[in-house]
Amino acid sequence: MAENKKVLVGGQAVMEGVMMKGPEGISVSVRKADGSIVSKKDSLPGADKFYHKMLFFRGVYNLIEMLVIGIKALIWSSNQLLADEEDEEEFGTKEIVLLLIVSFGFALAFFVALPYFLTHIMGVKETSNPILFNIVDGIIKIAIFFLYLISISLMQDVKRLFQYHGAEHKSVHCYEHKEELTVANVKKYTTIHPRCGTSFIMIVLFISIIIFALIPPVIDLLFSGFSALGFWAHKGILFPLRIVFIPVIAGISYEILRLSARFEKNILLRLMTTPGLWVQKITTSEPDDQQIEVAIDALKKVL
Repeated sequence: MAENKKVLVGGQAVMEGVMMKGPEGISVSVRKADGSIVSKKDSLPGADKFYHKMLFFRGVYNLIEMLVIGIKALIWSSNQLLADEEDEEEFGTKEIVLLLIVSFGFALAFFVALPYFLTHIMGVKETSNPILFNIVDGIIKIAIFFLYLISISLMQDVKRLFQYHGAEHKSVHCYEHKEELTVANVKKYTTIHPRCGTSFIMIVLFISIIIFALIPPVIDLLFSGFSALGFWAHKGILFPLRIVFIPVIAGISYEILRLSARFEKNILLRLMTTPGLWVQKITTSEPDDQQIEVAIDALKKVL
């Protein structure tokens, strides 16, 4: 998300295009095979403004909202490349919910369950050394995340997607600096943006290490003694708590991301966001002029 006076603008790359989200709605622009640009604009529900004022809760709401909006935008952009508008495949609420469940299940399996059990296999015990356990667990999560990004970045379609991601960032930078949205102006800016979703993910990974390291000592304190912690660990409650605390971690991470936008020179906040900027070297690429034109089209329409 980026702030320019009272207008918030954020975006996402889609298939051969860009989705932009503002306070009133979203706009998706796609470059078709014949070279033309097609666009779609939708309004946001009235509840959007209400939830975005609630500290911490707005982070969870925004995450779910962007997942739904992002999936719909990806489906629509794919349809524009595959068929004429009248032949579009319609995805209803059931299909979107199913896709979200599958995606969430994939994320839990590879970024929560796998690192957790690999850390146990390495002989580090959560009950006796929660800090070391979660540092190792966090390192494994980050390694899996990097391997995932590097693997998909080798795919041709994803390379194009990352170029549009770069075009989206450059356009938002141009808008933030209050310059006219032209290809020449947009090209001057970097593809790296501190409020990118990639930065959010990296913050989530770091905050999860801290939160999960605190869970065993808190249980120990609440139930008076290490034996109590051992009992609850034996009952298998420590791993489910990691899933329960995901909304808490998302809420905290979102607020840190927003604070980093307001206090860009704060050393602590910069330390939290800098790894996300490094990862964007993988998830963004320099776009060509035509890709920038699509990003500008989407941004102008949402404004």
